[in-house]
Amino acid sequence: MRFLIIIKATTASEAGELPDPALMTDMAVFHEELAKAGALLDAAGLKPSAQGWRVRIDGDRRQVIEGPFTESGDLISGYTLIQARSREEALEWSRRYPNPRGRGLPCEIEVRPLYCLEDFPPSEGVARFRAMEAQE
Repeated sequence: MRFLIIIKATTASEAGELPDPALMTDMAVFHEELAKAGALLDAAGLKPSAQGWRVRIDGDRRQVIEGPFTESGDLISGYTLIQARSREEALEWSRRYPNPRGRGLPCEIEVRPLYCLEDFPPSEGVARFRAMEAQE
């Protein structure tokens, strides 16, 4: 089972402030532990929304909206994608996640399971995705 640990953006991350060196060390240690356990699939920090864009789709019309975006509570500043044998194992990893805002500061991270192809009923689309997986 795959799980995405989502780090919410803050005013500081949206301003482009880089994490404190001590936090970077804590994150490196945690991600090394994930990697040693075979649980780490991917992880990255995201640059501020000012450097990104959104594509709004309305019927056949597509509109590009340049950042920054003001809803900082709805934005993410980073993620860690893990592989776990169960929800409980993923929960234990997420409990150990270093505080992305820094020690002693209030923070909330979000963890969501990812769908896998087995979650969907058979269809042409699922078959095509399975064929892509087989090519990897």
